[in-house]
Amino acid sequence: MPVDPQLLEILVCPACKADLELVQLPAESCVMLVERYREKFRDETPQVQDGLKCTDCRRVFPIVSEIPVMLIDEALPAEG
Repeated sequence: MPVDPQLLEILVCPACKADLELVQLPAESCVMLVERYREKFRDETPQVQDGLKCTDCRRVFPIVSEIPVMLIDEALPAEG
């Protein structure tokens, strides 16, 4: 299920307050994130396919099992 467009309109980057855009994550990032969040989802395997990319600082905030993880420490680094 994709992120609700109304939610996407109100969410901003917690680091720099810029807009976010929905992006598909590379397969290797998805595998890494599933392993990172596995213990927090004891009864199911976390699903990771997309993220929210900041249009300014370029950090990517993963969406884990339909929940945007909007913590700066959990963001994927800005692309080089």
